[in-house]
Amino acid sequence: MGESMARAAERLKAARLAKGLSQRELSARTGLTQAHISRIENAAVDIRLPNLIELARVLDLEMMLVPRPLAPAVRNIIQSHRSAAPRKPRPAYRLDDVEDAAGGPR
Repeated sequence: MGESMARAAERLKAARLAKGLSQRELSARTGLTQAHISRIENAAVDIRLPNLIELARVLDLEMMLVPRPLAPAVRNIIQSHRSAAPRKPRPAYRLDDVEDAAGGPR
């Protein structure tokens, strides 16, 4: 099994866990057996394209072909997105008479 397939298997498992799905739940949503999903996640089988597409669809992943020279740029974009701290949304307005937690005006 190639390194890229092992990385794909890790990413599929991480996406499943991030969605809070068990292998059994993912099995019910994709039609693949739980045992086959386990083998895919452990990189014990070569995943077939139709199965990969279905897993990606259910896990809200986007599959795309990227020209090899652009792959480092795409990886950097993905990495910077993952490492960016989540930002707290700023309100569109502020009421001056709103009190803070201590009871005083902000």
